[in-house]
Amino acid sequence: MSATPHAMMPEATHDEAARFAHVVGLKNFLMRQLEPKWRSLVDEKLTPQLAAEGRDAKGEYRSLERSLARLGAYRTWQQLTVSAQEEMWRSVGECVDRQLPELERRASDPTAGGSVRTDPQFRPPRYLSTVDIHLMPGGYADDRGEGDVRQGAVFDKAAALYHMGRNGGELNDVRGHTLVQHYFDRFPGMTPERILDMGCTVGHSTTAIAGYFPQAEVHGIDVGGALLRYARARSASLGASIHYSQQNAEQTDFADGSFDLVVSSAVLHETSFKALPRIMREAHRLLRPGGVMMHLEVPLRFDTASAWNRVRGLFEALHNNEPFWIGAQQADIAQTVRDAGFADVASGYQPAVRVADRAAEPRFTSTPGPVHVVWYLLSGVKR
Repeated sequence: MSATPHAMMPEATHDEAARFAHVVGLKNFLMRQLEPKWRSLVDEKLTPQLAAEGRDAKGEYRSLERSLARLGAYRTWQQLTVSAQEEMWRSVGECVDRQLPELERRASDPTAGGSVRTDPQFRPPRYLSTVDIHLMPGGYADDRGEGDVRQGAVFDKAAALYHMGRNGGELNDVRGHTLVQHYFDRFPGMTPERILDMGCTVGHSTTAIAGYFPQAEVHGIDVGGALLRYARARSASLGASIHYSQQNAEQTDFADGSFDLVVSSAVLHETSFKALPRIMREAHRLLRPGGVMMHLEVPLRFDTASAWNRVRGLFEALHNNEPFWIGAQQADIAQTVRDAGFADVASGYQPAVRVADRAAEPRFTSTPGPVHVVWYLLSGVKR
């Protein structure tokens, strides 16, 4: 049996662990061995050729993608990448189903800390209900009813495979630590008393953030009841008492001025152009005067992306069910934040950390970097 980082994490048998290793190995091969060849072809060969013809490869990334798709080798890479993702969910799902009754028993422990509030009448927004984000069967909102934690367990177990261990291993919490480091960098001396994590899924970042502010009341919201039941139990098993509730970040039921800190972690690219400003306005409403809002995102901006990164983004949108992937990179999120009423707005790149340090030298920068090495951070203050 493989070791697990907390009491709610599904345990893998020898054969299940071998199957997971195969998925990670295949993903690594596709990303580290094959994908660089396509990047080189596009950025080093096709882009200069098109430029010599007076054409902009970055602007023609859609037609460039169609041309690549005529190549059998490229179609094979596409199919293998999708197949690896599907096998990840399938293998993890079977592992979870084998032990689901025991996981649900653990999650129902009445002595565990924190709380969870779900609503059987809740309807998720269409941008989350019409596609299975990341190809995860059922998406974030899949819920089989009272006591169900399956989707949370599947998401938690698969997350480390999806990121191939680069986001904090099985705890998958580097983004939470990085958010706190950004808070320390930009707002030294501040200590929040009430914190809200929008789009918390199973509390990876939420739990990490709570660890730095043990006296704070911490809340997490998301659209899936099964995610949140699992999240509450997961956080409790890690010693954090967090309050989870099933809500839409565009319009919550919290009172005006309820929080000192509102955050999200890799959530904005899974919304929409219409939802984005609504979420920012809601964050502004929920903050007390002087409160801080921070949103962490993938460190890819469309205006500076290479032709290959644009083609790769189109792949995410079309084949990994990330319809707002390119839209989020094109959006002027900083201006959207200002339009929502925030002051002292800053956007840039925060180096990833596994442990935040209030005494560390600030490293927030305008210099971009690769995913998992840095994260795009945007923050502002409610005046």
